Amino acid sequence: MWFGARSAAQTSPESSRFMSATLAETSEDSEAPHAPAKQSLRSFLALATASAGVVFGDIGTSPLYAFHHSIAHLRRANGSIAAADVIGVISLMFWTLMAICTVKYVLVLMRFDNRGEGGTLSLTALVQRAGGRGAKAIAIIGMLGAGLFFGDAMLTPAISVLSAVEGLKVIHGLGDGIDRLIVPIALVVLIGLFMFQRRGTAGVGRWFGPICLVWFAVIAVLGLLAMVREPRILLALNPLEGFAIFARHPVLSPAVLGSVFLTVTGAEALYADMGHFGRKPIQAAWLFLIFPCLTLNYLGQGALVLGDNHAAENPFFFLAPSWFQLPLVLLATAATVIASQAVISGAFSLTQQAMQLGFLPRMTLRMTSEEHAGQIYVPQINWILMVGVAALVLGFGSSDALADAYGISVVGAMITSSLLAVVAIHRLKKRPIWQATLIFSPFLILESAFLGANLLKVMHGGYVPLAIAGGLILIMWTWTRGLERLAKAEESDLTMTDIMSMLAARPPMRARGTAVFLTTDPDKVPVSMMHNLKHNQVLHEQVILLTVKVLRRPRVPDAERVKVHDLGPGFKSLVLTFGYMERPNVAHGLSLARAQGLKFDIMRTSFFVSRRTLLPRPAAGLGHLQDLLFVFLMRNAQRAADFFQIPPSRVVELGTQVAF
Repeated sequence: MWFGARSAAQTSPESSRFMSATLAETSEDSEAPHAPAKQSLRSFLALATASAGVVFGDIGTSPLYAFHHSIAHLRRANGSIAAADVIGVISLMFWTLMAICTVKYVLVLMRFDNRGEGGTLSLTALVQRAGGRGAKAIAIIGMLGAGLFFGDAMLTPAISVLSAVEGLKVIHGLGDGIDRLIVPIALVVLIGLFMFQRRGTAGVGRWFGPICLVWFAVIAVLGLLAMVREPRILLALNPLEGFAIFARHPVLSPAVLGSVFLTVTGAEALYADMGHFGRKPIQAAWLFLIFPCLTLNYLGQGALVLGDNHAAENPFFFLAPSWFQLPLVLLATAATVIASQAVISGAFSLTQQAMQLGFLPRMTLRMTSEEHAGQIYVPQINWILMVGVAALVLGFGSSDALADAYGISVVGAMITSSLLAVVAIHRLKKRPIWQATLIFSPFLILESAFLGANLLKVMHGGYVPLAIAGGLILIMWTWTRGLERLAKAEESDLTMTDIMSMLAARPPMRARGTAVFLTTDPDKVPVSMMHNLKHNQVLHEQVILLTVKVLRRPRVPDAERVKVHDLGPGFKSLVLTFGYMERPNVAHGLSLARAQGLKFDIMRTSFFVSRRTLLPRPAAGLGHLQDLLFVFLMRNAQRAADFFQIPPSRVVELGTQVAF
């Protein structure tokens, strides 16, 4: 479920081109293969254990609702269900897990890493780094995947926590009145989770893996006990039993297939969290723990319904004996909270990546852990998700209703990763495009079938994640197009060679100290420098043209971060390079530059940035409404000085009006 790691800042006020132009870089970033450090057995097991909570939290809680919702389509009027249908649904679920999770993600897609990082945006950056035509189309596919993820990120916490709390209905003695409390209890749990985000998860995160290990062990044992009583459920391991449903129920089978897809919601996390845990720990955890436990539980739920059709009302919780049902509800709630936390953290991480890659405007990023760089908090995204999740819980009211909306965004995201994988095979493995398409065609065909089945949900709530995704895609498209237009509006033909010749002929007054001007191209004259010369008619003794580049690789070592060039008497060019998984830190970059011989006194240094007032021209291209949206995004983007971590007491902002 996650696209960019569940586990990035881009441009703006001082330089609308400040990152959009630097992201064009491809040649500076070589295709050096990722070489993970050797791990001890202890650290390997620790990573595999931790991944049980973060990577597999979403897919691990799917048993709460996936089979229940799938088999509901095949119940007769009297409540009975044919044994062949029960076996067929379980067969479809097992082979869906096998094909999509095990084969596509674990065995194939995880081989395409961007210096160890996975996920849709990482794959987008990897493909763009490889060069070739269609860069804009690749970017659009990446935006589509990111937008669909955010639609999924709102639905997952709502359906997961609601499903867990609904387990209270099966507990004897609570009475019918518990129905009225399901939604309030779920809201309290979810709102509490979002309120906790600003504190970070470092303190409680160490418990995620162990709790989820207990969860997987419990659901496996419950499933195994039910299988012992109904061993004929093992017939579901025959894929022909699943295909037989399409022959017996040609009208109902699309709806069944759309619900069966709920089994693999969260599969993207296997790929997206590769940078946090590494490929091999995730693969080992899936093959030897998660997949076997999920299989045993689904087989157990099927066996239970074979023996008692009435158990189809809530097969997961009826697997447990009555004395264990309340503890199981509490354990399920804890597991769904962890799964929701993983999704929320993934949304923060994906936002960071999207900002760094120039898809979203700057937002406030707060580090919540001094030890773990990947733990960040994005207040704007947190509150948007909280309001969206609360609205979904109140609007739909039950996990059954939410299941009708769930799945469309997930399968859409899977298709985007498959399309990008085809391009990656073509460009990175040097295979002909027809060969690359042929290699991935089984997955594309399977996912297209699931997409067709899930489109039936559009009128039953499926429009919600599509609307969320569409809104975010509109924002990303408007932002990237707006930056392009703004860059053209501010483009200057005046080079630094020209300006230095002019300054030599008519020297301006020189102030003591150093002036730093942000620019995308050190060969061009920065707008802020021209305004300073024009209005103040003064230059500092030393002028540094600062360019921040964001490469299409996750991280850049400090040894490669700084480049200093002498442009002429009193003028220097400083280029700071960051990866898309890093937060640009100009203060840290300057300390590295000083170690390389760049002399300056930070207390006698001023950073000049432009604060723009945008004047849209309706005839110029984006359409009036999109122009207004871009102006709104630009006004609400985080200040450049704050985002790039420039010492605030040293910043000078120069206002300017720009018609774009």
